[in-house]
Amino acid sequence: MSGITPINPILYMSFGTVVGVLLGSFANVVISRGPRAWGLTIGGDKPSGFAYPSSQCEHCGESIRYFDLVPIISWLILRGRCRRCGGLIGLRHLGVEIAGGLIVFLCLWQLGMEPRTLFAIVWCFGLLVLAVIDAETGFLPDALTLPLALIGGAAAVAGYGPGITEALLGGVLGGGSFFLLAQGYRKLRGEEGLGGGDVKLMAAAGIWCGPWVLPFLVLFASLTGLLFAGGAYLMGHHQGGLQQEIRFGPFLAGAAAAVYLTPLPFAPF
Repeated sequence: MSGITPINPILYMSFGTVVGVLLGSFANVVISRGPRAWGLTIGGDKPSGFAYPSSQCEHCGESIRYFDLVPIISWLILRGRCRRCGGLIGLRHLGVEIAGGLIVFLCLWQLGMEPRTLFAIVWCFGLLVLAVIDAETGFLPDALTLPLALIGGAAAVAGYGPGITEALLGGVLGGGSFFLLAQGYRKLRGEEGLGGGDVKLMAAAGIWCGPWVLPFLVLFASLTGLLFAGGAYLMGHHQGGLQQEIRFGPFLAGAAAAVYLTPLPFAPF
Protein backbone atom coordinates (compact mmCIF):
# COMPACT_ATOMS: atom_id res chain seq x y z
CA MET A 1 0.00 0.00 0.00
CA SER A 2 1.44 3.36 -1.00
CA GLY A 3 1.75 6.24 1.38
CA ILE A 4 3.16 9.71 1.68
CA THR A 5 6.95 9.74 1.80
CA PRO A 6 8.04 11.36 5.10
CA ILE A 7 10.05 14.54 4.84
CA ASN A 8 13.73 14.21 5.72
CA PRO A 9 14.20 15.72 9.21
CA ILE A 10 17.44 17.40 8.18
CA LEU A 11 15.61 19.12 5.33
CA TYR A 12 12.70 20.51 7.32
CA MET A 13 14.88 21.45 10.30
CA SER A 14 17.28 23.34 8.03
CA PHE A 15 14.43 25.13 6.29
CA GLY A 16 12.79 25.84 9.64
CA THR A 17 16.00 27.34 10.99
CA VAL A 18 16.17 29.76 8.06
CA VAL A 19 12.54 30.73 8.64
CA GLY A 20 13.37 31.23 12.33
CA VAL A 21 16.18 33.62 11.45
CA LEU A 22 13.76 35.63 9.28
CA LEU A 23 11.26 35.68 12.13
CA GLY A 24 14.06 36.86 14.38
CA SER A 25 14.58 39.80 12.04
CA PHE A 26 10.91 40.75 12.45
CA ALA A 27 11.21 40.23 16.20
CA ASN A 28 13.89 42.93 16.16
CA VAL A 29 11.37 45.31 14.60
CA VAL A 30 8.85 44.56 17.35
CA ILE A 31 11.52 45.00 20.02
CA SER A 32 12.67 48.34 18.61
CA ARG A 33 9.30 49.85 17.73
CA GLY A 34 6.85 48.09 20.03
CA PRO A 35 7.58 50.04 23.22
CA ARG A 36 7.10 53.31 21.28
CA ALA A 37 3.92 52.05 19.59
CA TRP A 38 2.46 51.03 22.96
CA GLY A 39 3.37 54.32 24.63
CA LEU A 40 5.90 52.80 27.01
CA THR A 41 8.87 54.80 25.76
CA ILE A 42 9.32 58.03 23.83
CA GLY A 43 11.24 57.94 20.58
CA GLY A 44 10.71 61.42 19.17
CA ASP A 45 10.35 61.12 15.42
CA LYS A 46 11.56 57.50 15.34
CA PRO A 47 9.09 55.10 13.67
CA SER A 48 6.64 53.20 15.83
CA GLY A 49 4.71 51.28 13.15
CA PHE A 50 5.64 47.66 12.55
CA ALA A 51 5.09 47.51 8.79
CA TYR A 52 5.64 51.17 7.85
CA PRO A 53 7.91 53.00 7.42
CA SER A 54 10.61 50.63 6.23
CA SER A 55 13.62 49.81 8.38
CA GLN A 56 15.74 52.84 9.20
CA CYS A 57 19.07 53.50 10.85
CA GLU A 58 18.46 54.46 14.47
CA HIS A 59 21.23 57.09 14.19
CA CYS A 60 20.80 58.92 10.87
CA GLY A 61 17.23 57.93 9.98
CA GLU A 62 18.25 56.75 6.51
CA SER A 63 16.14 53.93 5.07
CA ILE A 64 18.10 50.70 4.97
CA ARG A 65 18.43 49.20 1.49
CA TYR A 66 17.01 45.75 0.88
CA PHE A 67 20.46 44.22 0.32
CA ASP A 68 21.46 45.36 3.81
CA LEU A 69 18.50 43.62 5.41
CA VAL A 70 19.62 40.01 4.92
CA PRO A 71 19.53 38.57 8.45
CA ILE A 72 22.91 37.77 10.05
CA ILE A 73 24.81 38.05 6.75
CA SER A 74 24.27 41.81 6.32
CA TRP A 75 25.27 42.49 9.91
CA LEU A 76 28.49 40.54 9.46
CA ILE A 77 29.35 42.17 6.12
CA LEU A 78 28.75 45.67 7.51
CA ARG A 79 30.51 44.73 10.76
CA GLY A 80 27.55 45.94 12.74
CA ARG A 81 27.53 49.49 11.33
CA CYS A 82 25.22 51.59 9.16
CA ARG A 83 26.49 51.78 5.57
CA ARG A 84 25.73 55.52 5.38
CA CYS A 85 26.70 57.06 8.72
CA GLY A 86 28.77 54.31 10.33
CA GLY A 87 26.56 54.26 13.42
CA LEU A 88 26.66 51.08 15.46
CA ILE A 89 23.97 48.47 14.90
CA GLY A 90 23.87 46.76 18.27
CA LEU A 91 24.78 43.13 18.85
CA ARG A 92 21.19 42.66 19.99
CA HIS A 93 20.03 42.61 16.35
CA LEU A 94 22.43 39.81 15.48
CA GLY A 95 21.69 37.94 18.69
CA VAL A 96 17.91 37.98 18.22
CA GLU A 97 18.21 36.72 14.64
CA ILE A 98 20.44 33.86 15.76
CA ALA A 99 18.10 33.12 18.67
CA GLY A 100 15.17 33.00 16.24
CA GLY A 101 16.86 30.29 14.21
CA LEU A 102 17.71 28.35 17.37
CA ILE A 103 14.14 28.55 18.61
CA VAL A 104 12.66 26.95 15.49
CA PHE A 105 15.47 24.38 15.33
CA LEU A 106 14.98 23.35 18.97
CA CYS A 107 11.20 23.22 18.68
CA LEU A 108 11.41 20.98 15.59
CA TRP A 109 14.10 18.85 17.20
CA GLN A 110 12.12 18.39 20.41
CA LEU A 111 8.59 18.10 19.01
CA GLY A 112 8.94 17.24 15.31
CA MET A 113 6.61 18.42 12.57
CA GLU A 114 3.43 18.52 14.62
CA PRO A 115 0.70 21.15 15.07
CA ARG A 116 1.86 21.66 18.67
CA THR A 117 5.26 22.74 17.32
CA LEU A 118 3.67 25.88 15.88
CA PHE A 119 2.29 26.75 19.32
CA ALA A 120 5.70 26.11 20.85
CA ILE A 121 7.37 28.45 18.34
CA VAL A 122 4.83 31.20 19.06
CA TRP A 123 5.39 30.81 22.81
CA CYS A 124 9.18 30.87 22.60
CA PHE A 125 9.27 33.82 20.21
CA GLY A 126 6.92 35.73 22.49
CA LEU A 127 9.24 35.01 25.41
CA LEU A 128 12.27 36.13 23.39
CA VAL A 129 10.68 39.47 22.50
CA LEU A 130 9.47 40.03 26.07
CA ALA A 131 12.88 39.21 27.53
CA VAL A 132 14.73 41.68 25.32
CA ILE A 133 12.15 44.45 25.74
CA ASP A 134 12.28 44.07 29.52
CA ALA A 135 16.09 44.08 29.50
CA GLU A 136 16.15 47.27 27.42
CA THR A 137 13.20 49.21 28.83
CA GLY A 138 12.09 47.59 32.10
CA PHE A 139 8.62 46.83 30.70
CA LEU A 140 6.78 43.57 30.01
CA PRO A 141 4.02 44.91 27.74
CA ASP A 142 0.42 43.78 28.19
CA ALA A 143 0.23 43.88 24.38
CA LEU A 144 2.36 40.73 24.41
CA THR A 145 1.76 38.97 27.73
CA LEU A 146 -2.03 38.94 27.50
CA PRO A 147 -2.24 37.59 23.91
CA LEU A 148 0.34 34.95 24.83
CA ALA A 149 -1.84 33.85 27.74
CA LEU A 150 -4.87 33.62 25.43
CA ILE A 151 -2.94 31.63 22.83
CA GLY A 152 -1.78 29.30 25.60
CA GLY A 153 -5.41 28.77 26.55
CA ALA A 154 -6.26 28.04 22.91
CA ALA A 155 -3.42 25.49 22.77
CA ALA A 156 -4.81 23.76 25.86
CA VAL A 157 -8.31 23.66 24.35
CA ALA A 158 -6.90 22.22 21.13
CA GLY A 159 -5.07 19.51 23.07
CA TYR A 160 -1.54 20.75 22.39
CA GLY A 161 -0.50 21.56 25.94
CA PRO A 162 -1.64 20.84 29.48
CA GLY A 163 -5.29 19.96 29.91
CA ILE A 164 -7.77 22.81 30.19
CA THR A 165 -8.12 22.33 33.97
CA GLU A 166 -4.36 22.23 34.44
CA ALA A 167 -3.89 25.33 32.26
CA LEU A 168 -6.41 27.28 34.32
CA LEU A 169 -4.90 26.05 37.57
CA GLY A 170 -1.43 26.93 36.33
CA GLY A 171 -2.51 30.43 35.39
CA VAL A 172 -4.15 31.04 38.75
CA LEU A 173 -1.29 29.59 40.80
CA GLY A 174 1.42 31.22 38.71
CA GLY A 175 -0.08 34.68 38.55
CA GLY A 176 -1.62 34.50 42.01
CA SER A 177 1.58 33.47 43.76
CA PHE A 178 3.58 36.25 42.11
CA PHE A 179 0.83 38.77 42.88
CA LEU A 180 0.90 37.85 46.57
CA LEU A 181 4.69 37.92 46.55
CA ALA A 182 4.70 41.39 44.98
CA GLN A 183 2.16 42.69 47.49
CA GLY A 184 4.08 41.22 50.42
CA TYR A 185 7.36 42.74 49.23
CA ARG A 186 5.75 46.15 48.80
CA LYS A 187 4.35 46.07 52.34
CA LEU A 188 7.60 44.89 53.91
CA ARG A 189 10.02 47.08 51.96
CA GLY A 190 7.79 49.95 50.84
CA GLU A 191 8.90 49.59 47.22
CA GLU A 192 8.26 47.53 44.11
CA GLY A 193 9.89 44.10 44.04
CA LEU A 194 7.98 42.51 41.17
CA GLY A 195 6.07 44.49 38.59
CA GLY A 196 2.65 43.73 37.16
CA GLY A 197 4.29 42.48 33.99
CA ASP A 198 6.10 39.75 35.92
CA VAL A 199 2.80 38.67 37.46
CA LYS A 200 1.11 38.43 34.04
CA LEU A 201 4.06 36.63 32.48
CA MET A 202 4.04 34.10 35.31
CA ALA A 203 0.31 33.58 34.79
CA ALA A 204 0.92 32.99 31.07
CA ALA A 205 3.72 30.54 31.93
CA GLY A 206 1.34 28.62 34.19
CA ILE A 207 -1.20 28.37 31.37
CA TRP A 208 1.38 27.15 28.87
CA CYS A 209 3.36 24.83 31.13
CA GLY A 210 0.80 23.70 33.70
CA PRO A 211 1.00 24.04 37.48
CA TRP A 212 3.30 21.14 38.30
CA VAL A 213 6.45 22.52 36.65
CA LEU A 214 6.12 26.01 38.12
CA PRO A 215 8.48 25.27 41.07
CA PHE A 216 11.18 24.20 38.58
CA LEU A 217 10.54 27.34 36.55
CA VAL A 218 10.83 29.73 39.50
CA LEU A 219 13.91 27.93 40.83
CA PHE A 220 15.67 28.07 37.47
CA ALA A 221 14.78 31.74 36.93
CA SER A 222 15.95 32.67 40.44
CA LEU A 223 19.24 30.79 40.15
CA THR A 224 20.10 32.29 36.77
CA GLY A 225 19.16 35.74 38.05
CA LEU A 226 21.40 35.33 41.11
CA LEU A 227 24.28 34.04 38.97
CA PHE A 228 23.90 37.02 36.64
CA ALA A 229 23.83 39.47 39.55
CA GLY A 230 26.85 37.85 41.16
CA GLY A 231 28.75 37.82 37.89
CA ALA A 232 27.97 41.48 37.23
CA TYR A 233 29.12 42.37 40.75
CA LEU A 234 32.40 40.50 40.40
CA MET A 235 33.06 42.08 37.00
CA GLY A 236 32.72 45.54 38.49
CA HIS A 237 29.22 46.47 37.30
CA HIS A 238 28.10 47.01 40.87
CA GLN A 239 27.10 50.65 41.25
CA GLY A 240 24.83 50.58 44.26
CA GLY A 241 26.14 47.19 45.31
CA LEU A 242 23.82 44.21 45.26
CA GLN A 243 20.88 46.49 45.98
CA GLN A 244 20.67 47.63 42.35
CA GLU A 245 17.59 46.76 40.33
CA ILE A 246 17.66 43.40 38.56
CA ARG A 247 14.98 42.96 35.93
CA PHE A 248 13.51 39.52 36.49
CA GLY A 249 11.59 39.26 33.20
CA PRO A 250 14.48 37.97 31.04
CA PHE A 251 15.29 35.21 33.53
CA LEU A 252 11.63 34.28 33.94
CA ALA A 253 11.18 34.17 30.16
CA GLY A 254 14.29 32.05 29.67
CA ALA A 255 13.21 29.63 32.37
CA ALA A 256 9.70 29.38 30.90
CA ALA A 257 11.11 28.45 27.48
CA ALA A 258 13.57 25.95 28.96
CA VAL A 259 10.98 24.26 31.15
CA TYR A 260 8.47 24.13 28.30
CA LEU A 261 10.88 22.35 25.95
CA THR A 262 12.68 20.16 28.50
CA PRO A 263 11.28 16.72 29.34
CA LEU A 264 10.50 17.10 33.04
CA PRO A 265 8.09 15.28 35.31
CA PHE A 266 4.61 16.74 34.73
CA ALA A 267 5.86 18.68 31.66
CA PRO A 268 3.17 19.62 29.14
CA PHE A 269 4.58 17.20 26.53
